[in-house]
Amino acid sequence: MLRERLKEFWKKETVFCISFLLAAASLLAVPVDRGYLAYPDYRTLALLFCLMMVVAGFQSLGIFTLLGKLLLRKAGSSRGISILLVLLCFFCSMIITNDVTLITFVPFTLLVFRMVHREDRVLKIVVLETIAANLGSMATPIGNPQNIYLHSVSGMGMKAFLLAVLPYAGISLVLLLVALFVEKDEPLAGAADGLEDKPSGSQDKSPGSQDGIAMRRMLTGVVPYLLLLLLSLLVVFRILPYGVALIVTAVVVFVVNRRLYRSLDWFLLLTFLCFFIFIGNMKRIPEVSDFLMTVLEGRELWLGILVSQVISNVPAAILLSGFTDHFAPLLTGVNLGGLGTLIASLASLISFRFYAREYPDQKGKFLGVFTLWNVGFLLILMAAAVAIGRVL
Repeated sequence: MLRERLKEFWKKETVFCISFLLAAASLLAVPVDRGYLAYPDYRTLALLFCLMMVVAGFQSLGIFTLLGKLLLRKAGSSRGISILLVLLCFFCSMIITNDVTLITFVPFTLLVFRMVHREDRVLKIVVLETIAANLGSMATPIGNPQNIYLHSVSGMGMKAFLLAVLPYAGISLVLLLVALFVEKDEPLAGAADGLEDKPSGSQDKSPGSQDGIAMRRMLTGVVPYLLLLLLSLLVVFRILPYGVALIVTAVVVFVVNRRLYRSLDWFLLLTFLCFFIFIGNMKRIPEVSDFLMTVLEGRELWLGILVSQVISNVPAAILLSGFTDHFAPLLTGVNLGGLGTLIASLASLISFRFYAREYPDQKGKFLGVFTLWNVGFLLILMAAAVAIGRVL
């Protein structure tokens, strides 16, 4: 029984387990001392905690699903629905992170395409949503964990940050639109109505109706989380000390909805902590530190892409950042490195799990389609990186 539980835990939290083993092994080389207290980037950990709490709050209110339904009511064709869903993932990921975006919209997408009887198209759309969330999230400092970390630890200004990522985000958006517009378009009469719990004509949105009351409650409930998001953004732009945002967020969430503490991804925070310990110890071993700095020098972008394919882009960002001062190309590399293999971005595993649960006999097909599209996008963006590098 214990063996099965450990096996299941390893399967579910593979990256945390690896980070824990690396941190534990590094303890043998560097005995625990007061220097360990300087290893973590406390600002990154605090910001991650605050943003995850805010997003969990939004999710608990059903904000994102409501937004999706409102927009989809405007779509009258298969192409229209596909474009809206993929663009929702692209732009929402800039604020609520790539993994939360996929947790929210992939199940919604599976439901929508089943209701409109277009399940033959859902695989491609889920794959494109995954690519959209991974690439859209690169455009802001809070779009994904590696951006939060690298923007914090590097002290990079917004101009330098945007120069490192916006060209690729723009190219990615164009590629996504091309991939969507080449799809055959078909009308979906009545599809929007199918997204409602009851016919749209019977819904009463007046203030005194049940729907109106529910809407007012949602709008009232979202206010505390919007204010907490503002605090987090002030920390991102280094206007507010992270300690203030951390305390305020912890207290407000405890008062408003303490159940959110249960839904928080604590293992993501622990993964960061373990990698901080491992990297801190490696930097204190001269032979290892000198070797890694030599290998990484001038190759930050390409090694960021390569290492991400094996250990995923968040651990790659934490690991490689400890041995270079050239953070801009590393930022670009680990974001582009989210394409490629299924584990290159752990957010991609979210899409795979949802799809495999719905269509268990199509796991191999998903991997094939996923790899084809991801490698295609990655090769184009790598070519763009070479061209941009020559221009600059």
